[in-house]
Amino acid sequence: MMPSLTQAFGVSVTQIGYLISLYAAGMVLGGPLLTIGLLKLRASNKKALLWLLVVYAVAQSVAASAANYEIMAIARVGTGVAGSACFGVSLAICAEIVGAKSRGRAASIVVGGMMLATVLGVPIATVIDQNWGWRASFWLVVALAILCGALITLLVPHSKSSEIISLRREFAEFKKQHLWAAYTTSGLIIGATFAAFSYFVPILTEVTGFSSDSIPWLLGIYGTANIVGNSVVGRYADRYSTTIMAWGLLLLGVTLAVFAIFAQNKIISFSALIVIGLVGIPMNPAMIARVMNAAHPGALVNTVHTSIINIGLGVGAWAGGLSIAAGYGIRSPLWVGVMLAVLGLLSIIPYLGKKALDNNASNS
Repeated sequence: MMPSLTQAFGVSVTQIGYLISLYAAGMVLGGPLLTIGLLKLRASNKKALLWLLVVYAVAQSVAASAANYEIMAIARVGTGVAGSACFGVSLAICAEIVGAKSRGRAASIVVGGMMLATVLGVPIATVIDQNWGWRASFWLVVALAILCGALITLLVPHSKSSEIISLRREFAEFKKQHLWAAYTTSGLIIGATFAAFSYFVPILTEVTGFSSDSIPWLLGIYGTANIVGNSVVGRYADRYSTTIMAWGLLLLGVTLAVFAIFAQNKIISFSALIVIGLVGIPMNPAMIARVMNAAHPGALVNTVHTSIINIGLGVGAWAGGLSIAAGYGIRSPLWVGVMLAVLGLLSIIPYLGKKALDNNASNS
């Protein structure tokens, strides 16, 4: 929708790109702050999620009716704040409903929904924009948020009084070093993935030689690999979270290195694209299971995890761009991804073989 927004607000493509950055900033900074506010009110997870959906729908409504760029920018920040908190509270509800032994698998369903939204949502939004205008895309999201609220009201059970966690207890969880170790690994995994992914298009077109017309198909295949990998990882995340991440980081690092060396070969590049799609972002269920095992899986713990993941995404993309700007070539972001994957592997090695930290049942 970037061309449509550029024309509607009379600004440059770069300024429209800043809307993505503002959304991310809202997720990183505002999500935890909004969650803290809800914890102060001692709202149950279900009630908190419903209020967050109201905020999200209002923010999207403001975006849909925005008369100028400034209003759209404010709306995107609000959407990011509510979206981040929604994700954290949703994971807390999942953890409460399914119990300790199935948290990773439940998380994979939540994450899978987000992946499916990316694979299907982007092309659907594009079609709507082309036929009915960009505002219709935002109004559709508002309608979906209202539908989600109705389904949550009807289907999600109320939290037990014992599960309404105080703000003091949530803050106490952040004193646990294993939680910060888990956060660190998560940030490095996403950083490694997005250092490379952010520059897939120029690498595939300028180095590998794929045509611009083939890029949507290649990215669609990559997105499908994300969904498949997420489904598989979700099945085993609760029992083998650290093991999955260790092997995943090793495979990710090796694949990125092979991609960087043989980027001119279409078959190898295509194969690398699929492998990265299977093992990069799909480590999310294992990452979430590990965080939930390291601390009580409350809304704030999960929302901060979402912020860490977004920081990793931003830092990875920034570092990849920095390597290109420094003159190391268009494929240099792949090597940045390799380095971040190695750091991620080093961060998790001390936790390998420690059953108490790789079994949710031990912490239930």
